Amino acid sequence: MRVEIEPGVRLFVDIDGAGLVPDGAAMAERPTVVLLHGGPGLDHSMYKGDDALALHDVAQVVFYDHRGNGRSDRGTVESWTLDTWADDVVRLCDALGIERPVVFGASFGGFVAQRYLARHPDHPSKVVLACTSARLDVEAIANRFGQLGGEVAGATARQFFGGDITVMPAFLEHCIPLYATEPLDPDDLARAVMNPELMSHFFEGEATTMDLRAGLAAATCPVLVLSGELDPIMPVEMVHEMVDALPATVRHFVELPGISHLQVCGRAATSQVVAFIQDAA
Repeated sequence: MRVEIEPGVRLFVDIDGAGLVPDGAAMAERPTVVLLHGGPGLDHSMYKGDDALALHDVAQVVFYDHRGNGRSDRGTVESWTLDTWADDVVRLCDALGIERPVVFGASFGGFVAQRYLARHPDHPSKVVLACTSARLDVEAIANRFGQLGGEVAGATARQFFGGDITVMPAFLEHCIPLYATEPLDPDDLARAVMNPELMSHFFEGEATTMDLRAGLAAATCPVLVLSGELDPIMPVEMVHEMVDALPATVRHFVELPGISHLQVCGRAATSQVVAFIQDAA
């Protein structure tokens, strides 16, 4: 379905799991997880594959495509900013009547979630930042791709994350396989709806100066940071920068051993996320 969040802008939304479940003679309300997908310029489809997070038994999960991404309305190029995407989380929750959501930001969605935390610290009940960082250190990323995949992978990553998406064919060949430690299902990529213009716009523009660390000091709700030991896109030193920027009273950090980028947002992280959602603290 498409939900209008402001005049002329509709976001594509899908929902998994019940918000209310029978509990004796009453109905019990489950928490709502709002999932912010990665990209930029992609959609939420990869978070529904066979290896996706399994949260529907403990929460109602709201999937949506960011403005300009996937099946959502494109909007204007001027609106393709982290501030707009962060405010769209609140706009969507208002439209759907969601209060105190658990916001799960994956990869690029984690950039959005960090800006959302800075701009709306009292809105979420909890936040998960998975396989993400507060800034993009292109050299650190290229070096990590090189360590894990060889010289060509490192050079290709340097070009791609530096804003040159014309190297996409080489990136798909040499870099994408490093996103997981097991062979990727080609259908996961084939089914995605892409907006290359937005991808280029972000990597050539806001990504070059993005540093979200200062805003993380505003966080007041519990924040779970998940990273993968073998994630080449978000090397551990970049993740630690983000963790250190969060108030010590709210942050929880888990590095998952032996897995890479996409697996941090998948079934391998389910137990960690479920425990965090259910924790009453």
